[in-house]
Amino acid sequence: MTNTHEAPANDNAAGGTITVRVLFFGAARDHAGREEAEVSLRAPASAAAAFEEILSLYPALRRFGRSLLFAVNQEYARPDAPVSAGDELAVFPPVSGGSEDEREALDFFELTTAPIDVGEAARRVVPPECGATVTLDGYVREWTRGRRTLYLVYEAYAPMALSEMRRLGGEARERFEVSHVGIVHRTGRLEIGETSVCISVSAPHRRAAFEACEWVIRELKRRVPIWKKEFYEDGEVWVEGEGAPEELLPSK
Repeated sequence: MTNTHEAPANDNAAGGTITVRVLFFGAARDHAGREEAEVSLRAPASAAAAFEEILSLYPALRRFGRSLLFAVNQEYARPDAPVSAGDELAVFPPVSGGSEDEREALDFFELTTAPIDVGEAARRVVPPECGATVTLDGYVREWTRGRRTLYLVYEAYAPMALSEMRRLGGEARERFEVSHVGIVHRTGRLEIGETSVCISVSAPHRRAAFEACEWVIRELKRRVPIWKKEFYEDGEVWVEGEGAPEELLPSK
């Protein structure tokens, strides 16, 4: 469902108005009551001004406080980032293709609705110069804080999620002495015991692979726009993450 707020003109000049497309994800979509909307903003517009206008139109989003995240054209937006007519904006709660460079040839970053073969994912990053591959298999557990989970549903802002995964891969190679990084994440409904995320890191020495793998899963949960909804015997809830770094928050 699309909610349109009519703009008199799509004018980027000061004093005019511009129209942007806003996407809502996860629990933010539930509280906004829609998946997307067209919103008019006074020009010139910034990410902070756009965010404030969206909150005024959908006040139920204020329940998230400063944890709500904001993106412009599939990139996390700083408060002073410019917003132009026709831009795609995304609002979401904290989060619970690649380079042709030869060094990145074995890297992979994927979203899938199909079951993940962890063994196959691990063997995709085994170049001859490496002596270790560390693979993390994150799967759906049945019990959380004494509450029985029936199943999970994962949702992703796919283009931005893939972009952020690639960014994590590049940062991991800069921070640690590793050769290749692979990330596969499931979306859709997952049953108990099914793999939700698989991360594989290869390196000449195992210590760097262990450290990089731990760093990637931590940053993935903080920065990649993927959310999960837990379904219990007595209800359901979106699981909110730890929150993005301070510099990515849309307001001070």
